[in-house]
Amino acid sequence: MAVKTGPDPSSVRIAGPWRHRDVSANGIRLHLAECGQGPLVMLAHGFPEFWWSWRHQLVGLAEAGFRVVAVDLRGYGDSDKPPRGYDLWTLAGDLAGLVRALGERRATVVGHDWGGLVAWTLAALHPRLVHSLVVLNAPHPLALRHASWADPRGQGWAGRHAMGFQLPMLPERSLRADGAARVERILRAWAGPDWPAAVEFDEVVRRNRDAMLIPGVAHCALEYFRWAVRSQARTDGQRFAAAVARPVDMPVLQLHGAEDPSMLERTARASARWVVADRYQYRALPTAGHFPHQEAAPATTALIADFLTG
Repeated sequence: MAVKTGPDPSSVRIAGPWRHRDVSANGIRLHLAECGQGPLVMLAHGFPEFWWSWRHQLVGLAEAGFRVVAVDLRGYGDSDKPPRGYDLWTLAGDLAGLVRALGERRATVVGHDWGGLVAWTLAALHPRLVHSLVVLNAPHPLALRHASWADPRGQGWAGRHAMGFQLPMLPERSLRADGAARVERILRAWAGPDWPAAVEFDEVVRRNRDAMLIPGVAHCALEYFRWAVRSQARTDGQRFAAAVARPVDMPVLQLHGAEDPSMLERTARASARWVVADRYQYRALPTAGHFPHQEAAPATTALIADFLTG
């Protein structure tokens, strides 16, 4: 059997005005980058990225007076890649364990894409650990589930990649082929019109392609999608839907790149149903696509900082 080769996981420990560390939480080792001092803000990335997608917010929120950590989620970057645990129950448990392992009672949790779905779940299942919630281009899990079948020509079509990821082995090969060229195609396709021409975009592409080539990452990243789709007809999926159905009662800021073709704005706005009414704020970034924390970094950081300090 051929041995899979690729970059060493430690290659994601990119130098910067932050410090890298490993933390044991929920039975696994999680890698994170940390910056600043103050109340804890925890940043959870999405697909097909890793902790480095939060580099702008790590520095900006630290300068605003917060202790900021950006974590490699289970299966990504230099975090552990166990054979199972890619369901939202377990992923939320990872972040819950991380808050405790960092010696904090509560945290503001900021999540993008899959990190946002995990953040919604953490707020529902472990509300005492979450001071406030910020989600970027991540509808509430039940809003996304409903829209995927109730809006087949809209969100259903926009999320068709999730169905393609249900096949065995072939999606992994597709993600890794030609030096993870598909990662670049995803970044370009899901971005707003301006970001691919930005000076930093080539570096973003290079680093995310390299991170996807780390052994095990492609498979683990796809397992998130496989649980999400397959669980809907299973008992664990029904139990999960019931567990997260109660509206969260904490301040919630939902940010959304209005040009996102993969998570539609109308799907995101439907998330308000799962937040106590006077606790919910929604802000659209008109020219950003699926990655507003990178595409419109100064505006995104300012909105988060204003929310946290206001």
